[in-house]
Amino acid sequence: MNGSGILIMAAGKGTRMKSAYPKVLHNILDRPLIDYIVKNALSCVDTPERVAVLVGFGGELVEEHIKNNFPGVKILWQREQKGTGHAVMTAQSWWRDFENLIVLNGDLPLMRNISLSNFIAASKNYDCFITSFITQNPKAYGRVIREGAGIRIVEFKDASPEQKNINEVNAGCYAFKVASLQNVLGGLSNRNSQEEYYLTDVLALMNAKKMTVNAFIMPEIEMQGVNNLHELYEANNEMRMRIINKHLENGVHIMDLSSVFIGADVEIGGDVAIMPNVHIWGNSKIGANSLIGTGSVLNNAIIGEHVNIVAYAIIENSELKANSKAGPFVYIREGSCLNENAFAGKFVELKNSNIGQNSKVPHLSYMGDAILGHDVNIGAGSITCNYDGSHKNKTVIGDNCFIGSDTMFVAPVEVENNSATAAGSVITKTIPENALGVARSRQVNIAGWTKLKNAKTNNKGE
Repeated sequence: MNGSGILIMAAGKGTRMKSAYPKVLHNILDRPLIDYIVKNALSCVDTPERVAVLVGFGGELVEEHIKNNFPGVKILWQREQKGTGHAVMTAQSWWRDFENLIVLNGDLPLMRNISLSNFIAASKNYDCFITSFITQNPKAYGRVIREGAGIRIVEFKDASPEQKNINEVNAGCYAFKVASLQNVLGGLSNRNSQEEYYLTDVLALMNAKKMTVNAFIMPEIEMQGVNNLHELYEANNEMRMRIINKHLENGVHIMDLSSVFIGADVEIGGDVAIMPNVHIWGNSKIGANSLIGTGSVLNNAIIGEHVNIVAYAIIENSELKANSKAGPFVYIREGSCLNENAFAGKFVELKNSNIGQNSKVPHLSYMGDAILGHDVNIGAGSITCNYDGSHKNKTVIGDNCFIGSDTMFVAPVEVENNSATAAGSVITKTIPENALGVARSRQVNIAGWTKLKNAKTNNKGE
């Protein structure tokens, strides 16, 4: 098989995360950190089958996540964690027919696409090409020793004082010519204190056979792995600001950079204004010239142009079309749509409901499994009683209808065009076109009731 395969290492436990979950499933913003490197890898190949994720600890969870979110990506297993060299050997049946193999760590969410692309392109000239970075704090990283046209790696524990002063270090990603790798892989040994097979040892074996080995210097920030919750926090902040800066450069007005969170897959048009304490997640898309008010949370929300989300709105898996308005304190959830110039206001909840053009649900109402035509007005406190204990049922309200306050719709039920309901009605049957539906008990006034009540109370006191 020609071309390259990309192997992503995600088998480790991540002990320092102090978590029962695999390290690579911890979130950077609203996505597990492995998503960032998988998306990067997919952008560098022509088919998902050229990318594989090697799983081990908690592998069932990682496998399920990858299959649900990245169909076509191959799942490989390292049942026993015996080092990075052992991991590559375990995957050999998958990569042996490629011309080149790229090995990436699964905990590198900050690597940029352009950097990975450049690394892969430059690797074609070498039997082995590794990533390195320059740092003022090399700590216990293996040092990159440059010798003539090649390099070798000296581990920190084996480095001389002079070598420890070297600030170019091994970042742990590799590109191999597969034929060259197969030529030396069998020579790996686990004769060390950990009894593990280290992929770094491949470089010494290749150097001994006069193969070409070199390093590609990457930006330090992009090579920062995530090994504990402190590093996860730092990566989260770096990614958050990277995304915010991208939107600022594209003409998005963000009022308070310190309190706004935007997911990696969010799309925002020009001249959108985002107020403080806003969170925008998932595959949300926001059209030009819209306002996202203070305290709002959007998840997989499709927002048209010139939409006004006043404040403190929660919008999930729903759409607000051009010139619509929502909030404050509104909850619009799965499968709902505000059409052009529609309005959902204070303390309103919509669920799986379509609100027609120019229609209004101004305050204190619940519309669940409802279809509203155009130019409908819903009075305060109105509710669709959509659940009968077994099934969700539809309420259909036609065009140009006026719904009196505190109307209860016992679904399934329909109000035809140009009709109205009287306030306080419980509607259980179809209201025909041009009719008024009244369904409430007749008022009865009991004369003298207050005096009688007070007299009884006073007698009890005696």
